[in-house]
Amino acid sequence: MDKYGLIGYPLGHSFSVSYFNQKFEDEDIDAVYENFEIPTIDSLEEVLGSNPNLRGLNVTIPYKEKVMQYLDTISPEARAIGAVNVIRVIHDGNNIKLKGYNSDVIGFTKSIAPMLDKKWHKKALILGTGGASKAIDYGLRNLGLETVFVSRYERPGTIQYERITPEDVEEYNVIINCTPLGMYPKTEECPLLPYEAMDSHTILYDLIYNPDETLFMKRGAQYGAQVKNGLEMLLLQAFASWEFWHEK
Repeated sequence: MDKYGLIGYPLGHSFSVSYFNQKFEDEDIDAVYENFEIPTIDSLEEVLGSNPNLRGLNVTIPYKEKVMQYLDTISPEARAIGAVNVIRVIHDGNNIKLKGYNSDVIGFTKSIAPMLDKKWHKKALILGTGGASKAIDYGLRNLGLETVFVSRYERPGTIQYERITPEDVEEYNVIINCTPLGMYPKTEECPLLPYEAMDSHTILYDLIYNPDETLFMKRGAQYGAQVKNGLEMLLLQAFASWEFWHEK
């Protein structure tokens, strides 16, 4: 039986486990998907050594960047982004080869593209600076938007939340939340923004999918903003992962 899995730390409820095991059951695929909660990325070698039937992995926080040093090859897209969240495990005799990909950018661009209007949507704010935000930046630039990262801290090439003005929100009217702010169980939190400057041309896209509607989305919607959560992106990512694992 082939095995697939997710590495990260900590791992709570995993969308991937339920999605893939349901897929295997529905499509009569002789495979299983497991969580591998590893406290350090060094434990990846142990996971590979103790699971000889492992064919593919997804990678989540905090290892999307750290895992790259363990890979034999990395797709040009994942290298350009600087983060990997899908690994194909190739068994060649006694040797194991690892190839890294990024499905974040595929899932995100396919999900947000129908919302964008070239007349109105030319600039975007990316909230957060982690591994996922790099893929979002890559995807938005591919879609023709200018981007700016927003951080809580003074970092090169970023602006801070407290410096964002209503005028900024009108100009950078596509806003992507790549932070955990508002995720269950802390659903009363949201990024600090001048929501009152938003209108029907504003797009708020939240990578969070639990709860269905975050406070970030609710506050924007009050002023007419278009809002979307990360569930569709997640489904599209999972589909892309399967394609990468079975690439010819």
